[in-house]
Amino acid sequence: MRLSEQDIMNAICMHVGERKQIKPEFVKVQLMWDEDLGFSAEVLAEGRSQILIEASILEAIERYLLVLWDHRVFRSQITLDIDEEMFANIDEQN
Repeated sequence: MRLSEQDIMNAICMHVGERKQIKPEFVKVQLMWDEDLGFSAEVLAEGRSQILIEASILEAIERYLLVLWDHRVFRSQITLDIDEEMFANIDEQN
């Protein structure tokens, strides 16, 4: 299974919204990749900016798949990658 960049952003919006008890529509996300630092996301919610590291992005994807798709996956099954856009591969063999 592969999640698109938009799916990853939706997962982060939903995850941050749940944690801050706000609607996901009020969360803005910019995905980032750096050769030295790896994957991250800048999140703007309630007028405050924060940076999510890769582990937090993977946690958001886990919750997204469980809540919206009723599909239980573990972090070890999720791999972030980038081509023209960021995407997540989900290994369903584990």
